[in-house]
Amino acid sequence: MSRASFILRRAGRGLLTIWFAVTVTFLLLRLLPGDPALALASPNMTDDIRATILEQYGLDQPLIVQYGLYMWQLLQGNLGISFTQSIPVTDVLLQRLPWTLLLTVTALVLTIVIGVPLGVAAASHKGGLIDRAVQVVGVTGQSLFVPSVAILLLFVFGLNLGWFPIGGAYTNNTYGFDWYLSVAQHLVLPAVSLMLIQVGSYVLTMRSTLIETLGEDYILLAKANGIRGSRILWKHALRNALLPTTTLIGLQLGFLVGGAVLTETVFAYPGIGRGIYEAVTQLDFPVLQGAFLMLAITVVVANTITDIIYGYLDPRVKTS
Repeated sequence: MSRASFILRRAGRGLLTIWFAVTVTFLLLRLLPGDPALALASPNMTDDIRATILEQYGLDQPLIVQYGLYMWQLLQGNLGISFTQSIPVTDVLLQRLPWTLLLTVTALVLTIVIGVPLGVAAASHKGGLIDRAVQVVGVTGQSLFVPSVAILLLFVFGLNLGWFPIGGAYTNNTYGFDWYLSVAQHLVLPAVSLMLIQVGSYVLTMRSTLIETLGEDYILLAKANGIRGSRILWKHALRNALLPTTTLIGLQLGFLVGGAVLTETVFAYPGIGRGIYEAVTQLDFPVLQGAFLMLAITVVVANTITDIIYGYLDPRVKTS
């Protein structure tokens, strides 16, 4: 199978996944308790006003009709109008997207920079004190819960010690370099929270794959030929051991995005995750549908790119 056919098949599978996610999201939102008309008018409105509002937004139509209208608008690139903000959903999401990207990319970079070296250190000292300590760190990291970690960091380093801000993305009335410094300070606790719940998987994956790689015949042959251990580790073994970690990045992105929703809620960080929380409390269906669509596309694209990169990195992997 050619590379082009492989990419097209992956793209087709991704589109099917996005459609499924959009459909499930549409149906689940209609099962939420509450009246979406309350997000559009006063709780004391009359029945006639409520009926008019529901008719205006098509919420009085049968579910299948609402779904058909939504999919038609979606194909035209129209995500609808926010119930509570009365502006296009696209504008709502684009205002929040840069903050979520900043948070998730920072957390991912921290996770890789910390997790991979720890896994290498554990594998190169297999059975030793460093290995056991790193395994404890890895297992502990996998068992952490995002809100618990976020609240603990917020309480210790934000409220008690006062080292970092306790909420938001920046300090008001700051400009120039001070604004960028404020953004960095507000980013530390949310990014570290996300990193801590992700790093365990990278540590344990890197350790196990590197130990397995170091036992391969070509590594044993290199040792027999007198090549230094450090050269074998960094030049020969690590490259192949990084392949499963590359796959893990794509697989963990979904968990990273889910963690961002909870983290942004705890720290009142103005990203898409915080927007989802606010939209749920206000039954703002268009914003929720648009946000989940954007997250689904992000995860699918990341996984597709990961599959393609993996095929290029490992010549043993055939696209067939």
